[in-house]
Amino acid sequence: MRKWWIPVTVLGLAGLGALLLSPRGKRALAWLTETFADAPELFLNQSTLQDIERLRVAVDRLAGSLGAVL
Repeated sequence: MRKWWIPVTVLGLAGLGALLLSPRGKRALAWLTETFADAPELFLNQSTLQDIERLRVAVDRLAGSLGAVL
């Protein structure tokens, strides 16, 4: 089974490359690009910003305690 990993991987990557170079693949990539361009506005709401701030404070506290130990 081990000797099949490399050929299967190469075949899979070649198939993925062929899909991305096809017209349908290009349309899918264009759609993904347009969709993810608007993603920050969709995900950055007030609760997300509060969570990010809590994580930042926790990381700062952890870094301070590690600095005191070292």
